[in-house]
Formats: sequence, C-alpha cells, structure tokens
Amino acid sequence: MIIAAASEAPVGGVAGWAADLMEKLGGPGAGLAIALENLFPPLPSEVILPLAGFTASQGRMDVVGAVAWTTAGSVVGALALYLLGALLGRDRLISVAARLPLVKVADVERTEAWFVRHGTKAVFFGRFVPIFRSLISIPAGVERMRLPVFLALTTAGSLIWNTAFIAAGYALGARWHEVTDLVGLYSKAILVIVVVAALAFVGVRLLRAGRGQRRRPVGSGSQKRP
Repeated sequence: MIIAAASEAPVGGVAGWAADLMEKLGGPGAGLAIALENLFPPLPSEVILPLAGFTASQGRMDVVGAVAWTTAGSVVGALALYLLGALLGRDRLISVAARLPLVKVADVERTEAWFVRHGTKAVFFGRFVPIFRSLISIPAGVERMRLPVFLALTTAGSLIWNTAFIAAGYALGARWHEVTDLVGLYSKAILVIVVVAALAFVGVRLLRAGRGQRRRPVGSGSQKRP
C-alpha cells in the first residue's frame, strides 16, 4: 500500500480512500479522486494532491502525469457543475430564491450583476479558495459564461493549484501530510469567515423584518376630527 510506505502519514479516511484509488489506477485514480472532490467539496483536494505527489516520489506514478490527470479531473468535475447551473437556469434560480425565507430576489439579482462584471476573475481566482473552488462553477453555468472561456480559466487555475500541492507532496515525501495540516488551517479560516458572513446576513434580514412589522402605515388609516 502507498500509505503504508509513509509511517508519518495518517492512515484511513479520505487519505486511505485516495491512496487505494492511486494504488489500483495510478494517475487516472488521482484524476478520478479530484473530479469527485469538485462534485463533493467535503472531499479535500489538499489531502488528495499532496498524497499524489508523495505517490509520484515513490515511483508509483509519473509526477507530470499526476498533474495532468488531476487537472483533467478538476476540469471534468467543474464542467459537471457548470452544466448543472446551465440546466437550472436564471429563471428557475430566481423562482427558487423567491420561495426561500430571508432571501430577496433583489439580492440574487445583485449577485448576478456582480458575476456578470467579475465572472472571469471569480472563476479563475475561485480555484484557490476551498469550497468556492467547486461551487463557483454553478453561477458560471447559470449565467452561461462562454464555455471555451470557462474551460480555459478553470484549466489555468486548477493547473496552478494542483501543481503547487503535488510538487509540495513530492518534495516532502513521507511528510506530505504537513501540507494538509498547513492548508487545513487556511480552509478552517475560510469556513469561519463564511459562517460569520452567513450569520450576519441572517441577522440583518431578521432585524429588518422585525422593524417592518413594527412600522405602522402613515396616513392610510387616519381620520380627521370634525
């Protein structure tokens, strides 16, 4: 087993599952793991990619092949989410948003307008942000970003991200998990920011709703005394 060769690396969980895929399939196994990571963000690429680098350092996989296969996996996973967004479409998204509590259609429309202005930057730089690196593909599909542009930006961003992590895992060898530990702190910080932002959004919505209920209509129910 690949993991068994690294006594310092954690065994089991996502690492064990990814190691088993790479053991059986080599580079395509690493690509499949990353494609699934795009579709299921809780599967962390910061575990899979350094492990792929370590595997390459053991001579069980070509390092260039590892980068190529994982980048292909990133693009395939992102394309699936893009197509999901395109299938959902703007009108259906607006319809769903209108039914959700604390969500205003105007907010969705402002987000849409922001994505139209900054979509190319969001797709490229979003590849370097945990969770969002997968989810950013959905609004790209909803807005029907030109597919060649989407694929080019996704490939470029994913290539940089994957190369950095695979190279780190390759260089560290049996200590590949140190990359995971370091990036885990970064991922947790991003998650905390997202949670705080979501709570602030909900809090503002509830506060505005409370003020709206306490407000009494002016003039509509008033009567003049004789």
